[in-house]
Amino acid sequence: MRLLAEKVCVDRGGRRIVEGVDFVLSDGQALILSGPNGAGKSTLLRAIAGLLPLAAGALTLDGESEELAAALHYVGHAEGMKPALTVRENLDFWASFLARADAAAGLAPAQALDAFGLAHVLDIPAGYLSAGQKRRIALARLLVAPRPIWLLDEPTTALDVRAQEALAAVMARHRAGGGMVLAATHSPVGLDNAAELKLGGVA
Repeated sequence: MRLLAEKVCVDRGGRRIVEGVDFVLSDGQALILSGPNGAGKSTLLRAIAGLLPLAAGALTLDGESEELAAALHYVGHAEGMKPALTVRENLDFWASFLARADAAAGLAPAQALDAFGLAHVLDIPAGYLSAGQKRRIALARLLVAPRPIWLLDEPTTALDVRAQEALAAVMARHRAGGGMVLAATHSPVGLDNAAELKLGGVA
């Protein structure tokens, strides 16, 4: 599998935020998006996820743009959970919503949480949890509905050292199985041998 970006441009509010981005990402590879605040890291990830339109250029997966959305997992700044639902109920919802008929089943919610050291919160309403716990649960979504490409926007936000190590281990297993990771970050995220794409913003 190969994700290809060719001369990608993205506008927001009538202003060019991302200009002429090119990259190729293949099985098992990772790409770190770096740059100062406002450089367009989150904007580029949202465009790849299909949440923002491209102003120019193309994004294709093995040459087929229409297949890209079904191959992606996007974890942005919002945790994407209903506070009144338990953690199990939230993860069950995402597993069902993101399920692909042609993909293997993901981990059960308890197993996904265990990967992040959170199995004990399975039946607690999400609204009762700390910011760091909510972030780990959002990342556990990656494991309940397998998809090959992970788009992670500042994935270590609110994570302590142990949680960051757990995330690094999860990403390493994903890549070892042929998965790909694109991460926008200011901090090290444990992505060994990752390429870096530095965004500088558009004047």
